[in-house]
Amino acid sequence: METLMILVFLLPLVLATVLILPPSGSRLGLAIAPLAPLPALLLALGAPAGLTLDVPWLLLGSRYALDETGRVFLGFTGVVWLISGFYAHFYLAADERYRSFWAFFLVTQAGNLGLCLAADAASFYLLFALMTFAAYGLVIHTRSDEARRAGRIYLIMAVMGETALVMGLLMLVHGAGSHYVAGLAAAPVPAPAIWLTTVGFGVKVGLPLLHMWLPLAHPVAPVPASAVLSGVMLKAGLLGWLRFLPLGQAAPEVGANLMVAGLAAAFLAAAAGIMQRDAKVLLAYSSVSQMGYMTLAVGAGLVAPQHWPLLLPAVTLYAVHHALAKSALFLGVGVAKAYGGRSWVLAGQCLPALALAGAPFTSGMAAKLELKAALAGIAAPWGEILPWLLPLGALGTALLMARLLFLLSVESAHGGRRGLVLPWSVLVLLGLLPAWWALGERMLLASTGVVIAASWPLLVASVLAVAVIRLRLRSPILPAGDLVNLMERLFTFRRSTATLNAGEAPR
Repeated sequence: METLMILVFLLPLVLATVLILPPSGSRLGLAIAPLAPLPALLLALGAPAGLTLDVPWLLLGSRYALDETGRVFLGFTGVVWLISGFYAHFYLAADERYRSFWAFFLVTQAGNLGLCLAADAASFYLLFALMTFAAYGLVIHTRSDEARRAGRIYLIMAVMGETALVMGLLMLVHGAGSHYVAGLAAAPVPAPAIWLTTVGFGVKVGLPLLHMWLPLAHPVAPVPASAVLSGVMLKAGLLGWLRFLPLGQAAPEVGANLMVAGLAAAFLAAAAGIMQRDAKVLLAYSSVSQMGYMTLAVGAGLVAPQHWPLLLPAVTLYAVHHALAKSALFLGVGVAKAYGGRSWVLAGQCLPALALAGAPFTSGMAAKLELKAALAGIAAPWGEILPWLLPLGALGTALLMARLLFLLSVESAHGGRRGLVLPWSVLVLLGLLPAWWALGERMLLASTGVVIAASWPLLVASVLAVAVIRLRLRSPILPAGDLVNLMERLFTFRRSTATLNAGEAPR
């Protein structure tokens, strides 16, 4: 099992190195590349509880371990990388940068899978940074002007996040006198370290004002890259919070701000997504919105630490649900572009879309039920406002999914790229499992009130969507990147004004 643990991140790195060789030497590497996540899946499924590997000569003394939270994250992360890899094999078969894509894809994968096992701050940061900066190659894959612009914004945000993160982790390690996750959890945490760690991982999660790279990166990245960027790489930031924030201890100021940020992301990103005409941009905003609910739960764990034993499984289930549903939706966009908005494509996309909206007997319903139960009883004002806001958030998600299905229904077939349907279909079907894995018979025995509560946002969204189509109403369009566009215009205006003033200055 220890060898398997090493292969989780070593195998993708070796395969990426092989792909740098001349084409004749890299042929075998390309054939094996989609299978690189298999050690992670085998480890997640078969490793004994508490498996630990110490490597005292690496970094400051590295430790890799598999606890129950890490097992779940490693499992769904491995699934998404595996299926997206097979999808990429067909999607990029005729791409002239096929080998380059796979090299970046594998290095990013190594960091993403490896940090699920990292049990010390140095290893976690190294693997997190490896994932972050290797993903830049996925964002700029096409080398178009739009891709290069998105890559610049991505790098700026990434460097800001990494700077805050390394400062926060150094403070944590200094205060605890240990760089191991277990030692950090038992030590008092300085307030600046909490803020810096929150912001550092918040860039990846997509907190409001830190989210701006997401709607720019997704439309330019290849579809399988978007699937892993949104499906599992955002969860790396969430896992960082779970590992390094003092959850279970009181930090009410940070927690309250996180809860506000989570609610703002849930509602504002859903509104921004509805005002999009590109399906991938819409899904990027949807990811910001859905990560808002997980942010809300993490913040609640700092505001009301006594609720954390209930909040942790709710956050974990929500992460599994969103990873599978959102990745399937992104892969489905590629299928729709290949085959057009056919009825069978829309039917397949309906399943993960309904799950995200929390439809009855889906993984979304299970995740939202667990989240509501964990948040119940939190002190004012949260206990009073959340029961009203969460259903409204479900309505926003349902409207967003209705908009997505409409955009896909008018998509024209571009042909080519055979072999996409099978991996997409597998991921769609896998998305049906988390609800039954988590709740089992409770899903079948759900009360009428629970089913009605899960159904009314869908019914209202359906009525509104039909009304909009019948009346031929058009929503305003928000440019992807929202605040980035404003800042760029402001910067350009100031630079132009400064140049003009300089030209008019007396000599």
